[in-house]
Formats: sequence, C-alpha cells, structure tokens
Amino acid sequence: MGQQDIYDFLQKHPTKWFTSKELSQKLGISIGSVTMSLKKLRESRSVKYQTTKRNMFKYMFKR
Repeated sequence: MGQQDIYDFLQKHPTKWFTSKELSQKLGISIGSVTMSLKKLRESRSVKYQTTKRNMFKYMFKR
C-alpha cells in the first residue's frame, strides 16, 4: 500500500479533509508510510493540504 491507495481513498471522499493519522487508521497503513506518501503527493501537487494547529496538515483530493 502506498501513494496510489491514499490518492484513491481521497478521490473517493473529495469533500472531506483528513489528517495523516485518520488516513493511517482508515487504510490500515503505518503512520510512517502514510506520512512519506503524503509528502510525495504534496510535492507533486496531487493533493490539497492545509496547516492546522500544532503544525499538523490536513489533506483533501485535488480536483
């Protein structure tokens, strides 16, 4: 499981924001794998993201 699984999950829920912890729990992927995959998706501009309190990120499918 990796970037494609996370991307597909976000694509199925295009109007909702998710934290990396939420994605990890929902997909059954380790938090480290989710974090690295999201970083790559951010760099490729494949997902929307915003900073929350405590320097956490929330992610959403980019239409």
